[in-house]
Order: sequence, then structure tokens, then C-alpha cells
Amino acid sequence: MAPSEQRAKHILVIRLSAMGDVAMTVPVLTALEKQHPRLKITILTRQYFHTMFSQLNNTNVYTADVKGKHKGPLGLWKLYKELKALDIDAVADLHNVLRSNILKSYFRLGGIPFHQLDKGREAKKALTASKNKVFKPLKTTHERYADVFMRMGFPVDLSQAPLLKKEKLSNRILALVGRSTKKWIGIAPFAAHVGKMYPLDFMEEAISGLNATSDYQILLFGGGEAELKQLGRLAEAYDNCLNIAGKLSFQEELALISNLDLMISMDSANGHLAAMYGIPVLTLWGVTHPYAGFYPFGQDANNALLADREQFPLIPTSIYGNKAPSGYERVMGTIRPVQIVDKVSEILGKP
Repeated sequence: MAPSEQRAKHILVIRLSAMGDVAMTVPVLTALEKQHPRLKITILTRQYFHTMFSQLNNTNVYTADVKGKHKGPLGLWKLYKELKALDIDAVADLHNVLRSNILKSYFRLGGIPFHQLDKGREAKKALTASKNKVFKPLKTTHERYADVFMRMGFPVDLSQAPLLKKEKLSNRILALVGRSTKKWIGIAPFAAHVGKMYPLDFMEEAISGLNATSDYQILLFGGGEAELKQLGRLAEAYDNCLNIAGKLSFQEELALISNLDLMISMDSANGHLAAMYGIPVLTLWGVTHPYAGFYPFGQDANNALLADREQFPLIPTSIYGNKAPSGYERVMGTIRPVQIVDKVSEILGKP
């Protein structure tokens, strides 16, 4: 047994949100499990994300009810007591927010080592600055997660991270999507912020181009009432296009994603979900940029289509896409729909 495994046999990993950030923990944890097989892991996250970790062998999920019984300092104290009862030896905080910092004070009061994510705020501030911008690639989020485990005495080689296996498609999923032998392309056209979302009229043009080849089955992913209506309209307009949004559980969506041939995603969660299974991901980038460290795990750097920095030199204007100076609202319009169609053909080849 390695010395690190003698010091800590059971570690708690904290990552409560958001979906994409939680998904990015998965390849790091698969590597951690493989390279430290005696280690027991419990991940603290939200109930909705539970199914992401179903294929991990030594990782249990403990769900936090942050809007209910675990709300506020008193609720977090209750959560701490519940977690301490699991005989936790050390904590890896991959979130580093107010909630986890409150938990830190409780764990340290109990004498349990607590190690936190370094978000690299100063480097990210320099990358997104409007003046004296330092435009260079930063450490990836996956590497930042791995650094926490290294400081705990559990070094992780991400190049050896096992990917999740393809999930079996249930009869319910097959009844919805059919058994087409065409290449299956998932498209997730929405993002949390406008600065990260490809213009919907351009996306429809790309869908039209993909549909016209008759080589692909296009599956649309999304959520929210307004999104459902827009995706439904697109699905009705094109023969080889199907709206998945709102028709499957999250577990079923993950199973379907694991069987795709390609996912087209913004800088958002669906790209990270597909990457967990090693599915090729074509990402579209607006006011954010891969240099910030949020590129999907293990993906070819050539599979990113970027907004034109010659026209918009302040890119990236923010890390999360929530800040854009005047005139930068439609920077993604510099990515032409034909580029998407051509890149899909390049990635998948001719059927």
C-alpha cells in the first residue's frame, strides 16, 4: 500500500454545480480510481447529477439538499455531521464557493484535512482583460482538479483516464429515436449566456445543410419551455431531425449521448457530457475561449470553431460568457454555417 493510501482511505469530493463542471470531475475520478484502487471515494453533489457517476466502481454519491434540509449554515452543519459519520479521512473541495467554505470551517474544526481547488483567478482575470490582456492557454479545469488530489498525496495521470463505456439503449429510447443506420449527431444549440450561443438562424442553416445530405440523424438536445418550442419547430422543418428535449429522463439522455457519433455543442454542459464517453465533440466558441481551461476532456483541439479574434480582439471577454462589451453580442456570427457542415464531414467522414 502506498504511503498516501495509508494516510487517507476514504476521501470526500465536493462538486455541487454546475452540470458541466460536475461532468468534468468524471474523467478525473475514473483516473483516480484506476491509479489508487484501494481508495474509497464519496462525491458530494446534487441529486440530479447522480447518474453521471453510475459507472465508477469505488465512488459513492452523497446528495446535498441545498435548497431544503442542507440550506444555510445550520443546514450545512447538519450535512457536515452526516458526512463525518461516513468516516471521512480527508476532503477534496473541487468547487471552492461559499457553501464549501462553510463546510471547510466545520471539517477543520473536526480535525479533518481539507484541500481546495485553486481556480486561478488572477490568470483568468489577465486572460479576459480589456487592457494588457495576457492571451495564453491556462491550466485546464481537469488539471486543476487533479492538482487537488496530488496535494492530498494521490497523483493523477489524466492521460490514463478511462472513459465511460457506451450505455445500452432502452426500448423507450429506441421507440423515440428509431434504429437508423445513419450517423447520429447530437446538437445542443443553447447556452446559459447569449455570448456563448450560436445565432439560432445560423444554426438552422447548418441543420438544413446537414439534413440535405441525408447522411445523418440529427438529435436536438435542450431544456426550458422556450427552448422546447424552438427545437420542436426545427424538428418539424427537417426530415432527418428529431427533438429529444423534454422526452427523456436525464439518465436516458446520457445513454443516448453515449451512443452518438458526434455532439455539436456550445461552450456548455452537453460537450462535457459527451466527452465523458469519448464521443467526438464539435464545439462552437463565442466570447469565451478554450484557453480558459474549459475544453471538453480528451478532445481534438481542431474540433473547435472559434469566433474571429481579428475582428473581435477582446475575446475572451469573460470566463463564463456572461460579459461582453458593446458590439460583441453576435461574435459567433463570424462562424459560418458551412464551416459547421464541413467540419462534421471532416470528423465523421463519408458514411
